Amino acid sequence: MKHAIDLTQGPAQIEDMADAVSNCVHCGFCLPACPTYQVQGEELDSPRGRIFLMKESLEGALPVAEVMPYIDRCLGCMACVTACPSGVEYGALLAPFRALGERSARPRDRWRAVRRQAALRILPYPRRLQAALALARWTRPLHAWVPTGLQPLLQLVPDAPRPALRARTDGRAPAAPAARVALLPGCAQSVLAPGITQAATRVLQAHGIDVAFPASTVCCGALDMHAGESDRARSLAWDLCAALPSDVEAVLTSAAGCGSGIQEYPLLFKGQAQAARAQKVAARTQDVAVYLSRWPDKVPFALATPLRVAYHDACHLQHAQGVTTEPRALLQAVEGLELIELPDAGFCCGSAGIYNIDQPETARVLGQRKAQAALDARADVLVTGNVGCLFQIQAHLRRLGSALPVRHTMQLLASALPDAEDR
Repeated sequence: MKHAIDLTQGPAQIEDMADAVSNCVHCGFCLPACPTYQVQGEELDSPRGRIFLMKESLEGALPVAEVMPYIDRCLGCMACVTACPSGVEYGALLAPFRALGERSARPRDRWRAVRRQAALRILPYPRRLQAALALARWTRPLHAWVPTGLQPLLQLVPDAPRPALRARTDGRAPAAPAARVALLPGCAQSVLAPGITQAATRVLQAHGIDVAFPASTVCCGALDMHAGESDRARSLAWDLCAALPSDVEAVLTSAAGCGSGIQEYPLLFKGQAQAARAQKVAARTQDVAVYLSRWPDKVPFALATPLRVAYHDACHLQHAQGVTTEPRALLQAVEGLELIELPDAGFCCGSAGIYNIDQPETARVLGQRKAQAALDARADVLVTGNVGCLFQIQAHLRRLGSALPVRHTMQLLASALPDAEDR
C-alpha cells in the first residue's frame, strides 16, 4: 500500500499501520462483534468502515481531520481482532492514527474537549484524582447547576469509597517465597478501589509469593496512549519502567487496561532509544489471574456463604490480551461458588478508558445493556477484572435501582481465603 503522509512527520509505526490496512479484506465478520456498529448502525462506525477511512487518509484522499470523528467513536475494545479471520492487527492501526489525529487541526466540541483533557490530566495522577473526587463530593448538592456538557464527568463520581480490605501485608512476606513479583497498584485504581491491590496482595502471599511494588505510583500511560497522546504516554510509561524493581520474575497488573497498555509498549516505543527496555517490561507483564493460574489447587478457597457469581470479560483482558480461561478457572476452584456466564460476556460495557467521559451517549447505551444482563442472570455478585468496568457497570446498576455488588476477581478470591476477615 502506498501512503501520502510524510513519514518524517508521522509516527514511526506508520508502516505497521499500512500492513494492518492491507490485511483487511472487508469480509464483515467484525460487524456483529463491534459495539459501536451495533449502537450506531452505520458502516463507517464499524471496524472495516474505519479501516477504509484510515486507508483513504493514509493515501492522501481524505484529510485526517475528516476521518477523526469516526475514530473518536471507536471504543478500542479490540472485539474485532478476536472476530477477524484475516488476523488484522487493528490495535497497530488505531492508536498511531489517533496520534496523527491529535496533530491535525480540526474543530472540537468545546465541552467534550474539556471533559477529555480533565480526564487525562486528573485520572493518571493519584493526588489530583483524590482532590477532584473530594471536591466533587463536597459540591454534590450543586451538581444540577453544572453545564450539561460537564455532567458526564460528575455522573461517574462514585460515592465515598468502600472501606478497603485490610491487606495485613506488613511482616507477612513468605519466609521462603516461591517467587517474587512486582504488583502495580494502578494510578486511578489506587484511589478509586485500593482494596483491589490489597486483595491481590493477600491472594499472592497465600500462594507463597513475595510481592513488591514500584518505587512510586506511576501511570502506565495507557489512557494517554489510547487517546492518541503518544508523547505524554511515552513519558509516563518510561517513568513506570524506571520505577519497577529489577529483582522480580514478573510484573503483574490487576487492571485490564494497564495490562494491555504495557503490552503495547513495543508499538509505543518503536523507533525510540528506550525501545529495548520497554520491550523487556512488556514481555514480563501479565495479568495477576494468568500468573496465579501457575499455582493450581495450592490454596483451599472456600466461601462462608454460597454465591452465584456472574463473570464479565473486560475487553482489554479478553480481546487485547486473550485472557478468558484463567479467571474462570480461579473462580471455579472456589468451594461454594457457582459461576454463571452472561450472554455476550465479552461485549464492551462502555467504560473503555475515558470513553464513558469522551462519548457518554454510546457508553450509556452499552453500560445499561451490560447492567441489565447482570440483573437478568440473577447473580449474587458480578465479578470482573478491570476497575473501569467495575465502576461503569456499578453506576448503571444504580441507575436501574439495583444494589447488586460488583467486585474484582481478586476481591472475590480474597474473601474466600481461609483467614479472610470478611468471610
